[in-house]
Amino acid sequence: MHKLAQSVLAYIRRNDLLRPGDRVGIAVSAGADSVALLRLMLDVSGELGVVPSVVHLNHQLRGAESDADERFARDLAEAHKLDFLTESLDVKAHAAEKKLGLEAAAREVRYELFGRALHSGVDRIATGHTLDDQAETVLLKMARGAGTRGLAGIYPKLAIDTPGSTGLAIVRPLLGTRRAVLRSYLAEIGQSWREDASNQDLRHTRNRVRHEILPRLEQDVNPGVCETLAETAEIARAEEAYWGAETSRLLPQLWRLDEHGGILQLKHFASLPLAIRRRLIRAAAEAVGLALEFRHVEEILNQACEGSASMLPGDWTVARHGDELRFQKASEEVTDYQYELSVPGRIAIVEAGIVVEAIVINGRGSPDRYTPQHLVDSSCAQKQWLVRNWRAGERFWPAHTKEPKKIKELLQDRHIIGKKKQRWPVIACGGEIIWLSGFGVRRDFQAQGNHGILLRELEGK
Repeated sequence: MHKLAQSVLAYIRRNDLLRPGDRVGIAVSAGADSVALLRLMLDVSGELGVVPSVVHLNHQLRGAESDADERFARDLAEAHKLDFLTESLDVKAHAAEKKLGLEAAAREVRYELFGRALHSGVDRIATGHTLDDQAETVLLKMARGAGTRGLAGIYPKLAIDTPGSTGLAIVRPLLGTRRAVLRSYLAEIGQSWREDASNQDLRHTRNRVRHEILPRLEQDVNPGVCETLAETAEIARAEEAYWGAETSRLLPQLWRLDEHGGILQLKHFASLPLAIRRRLIRAAAEAVGLALEFRHVEEILNQACEGSASMLPGDWTVARHGDELRFQKASEEVTDYQYELSVPGRIAIVEAGIVVEAIVINGRGSPDRYTPQHLVDSSCAQKQWLVRNWRAGERFWPAHTKEPKKIKELLQDRHIIGKKKQRWPVIACGGEIIWLSGFGVRRDFQAQGNHGILLRELEGK
């Protein structure tokens, strides 16, 4: 076994990438890294007890050159008597359809092919990512801003989410090997490969990092900068695994989803270390499909948690209500409603999901036990009663307060928010609000004694 193959075998075992009996689809683009991966996997497959095959995607990005890459990969598979799975997909068209950049579109269709390969009987997909790819990724993440999640870079193994596929799917056996070492290996064994001219195009950021920035850092700062960046990724992955597990443990204790978004309990939140608070904010946002930048997390910690609302991307707001931090999608316009209520009578308020019933009580044979909080003075019986949603600026005088308060504040105190808040029903009599759902009859309209009009709120049917 070649010395490099022994090194790759040790890396596979150290990172638990493959198991005996695995059918491994080797992603071969025809470039040096993927061709080296195939030859090395052929060398170690017997020792590992795995069955290799070749998977190739023709991106149709380089015309005849792309077709030549496909023929090369096919010939390589046939030369080693390996199964060959290939697809030809128009990445440019996919990018235009999905409004993606070419790199993102290529990754998406590549992962779709990997998913189909897994469905066809392959257990693992092996890709030719190298230590140099790792260094480039970490440096780019660092330059653009990243925590340990970003600095973790490329993972040796990765589960991909495709219909019918679960668990570990993609492995990177060459992630600990330098690109130059692979080319020397191919030259030594007399194996050719194909060059993609686009890899030299300095208009692409990654190519500038590869051909200009990292070589300059190796020359002027640290000859082992690529290895150092790869070690940084390894450290970050371990840190991320720990903090990720801690976040997953705490989040269910503090977070719940609701119809408007979600609620983070703050009672014990403030006593947690800053590092975990940041992660909990980010995890809560991700639970409602919201990706936050560092500045958004800090804004929530410094403003929303202190009582001020924060506006976030995607028309989301985060605001504190008592001991809760509410993530809420900005409400769409809610149409006002208004219905006449006969006395006696009942009416269903579809917008609020309730039924309101008015019953005349004369002191004898009342239908249910009730309190004055639900009984309106009989003098209101001859006036027009309207059930409607409350309006901005309106006030109400609950029985438990010394004076009227804004309805907005009363609802906020009970953590009623969003569309539900906007649709909250009141009853107006002669132009005066005499009843507020959940609060009963206005204090100065309540009946004295056991005669009056009983208002009952029933769950809508």
